[in-house]
Amino acid sequence: MRVSGGEIAWLILAGAFLMLVLVLAVPILRLRHTVDATTRMITELNDRTTPLLTDVNTTVKNVNVALEQVQTSLDGVNLQLAKVDTMTTHAQNVTANVANLAAVVSAAAANPLVKVAAFGYGVRKAAAARRHAETEREVRDTIKQQRRAARRGNR
Repeated sequence: MRVSGGEIAWLILAGAFLMLVLVLAVPILRLRHTVDATTRMITELNDRTTPLLTDVNTTVKNVNVALEQVQTSLDGVNLQLAKVDTMTTHAQNVTANVANLAAVVSAAAANPLVKVAAFGYGVRKAAAARRHAETEREVRDTIKQQRRAARRGNR
């Protein structure tokens, strides 16, 4: 049995390939351990986040319900504000009507009241002038009598 040079080359090549496979097997095995650890970590993370995401989902649903209730309340408040606005408009109209009525009554009553007040003032003034004139006449008469009496007494 004779071995040729080509066969030896093939044996050397096979040995080198075997060495290459053995050298690469160690990092591949270590990489497999890393992939296994990563897979376990992802599984644990998934197991932990599922309840957390469920709680977050429940919280979001509760917030949405609360927001719907707030929206309903705001709609009610807006409706009441519209009613108050209508009442305020009516109150403004009533106030304007009362002001106009007061102006009309004031104008209607003011003219006669002014005349009555002027008449009353004139009557008071005339009565005071008459009293003053009577007092003046009495004083003149008294002075005249005193002068006459004084003239008679001097004679």
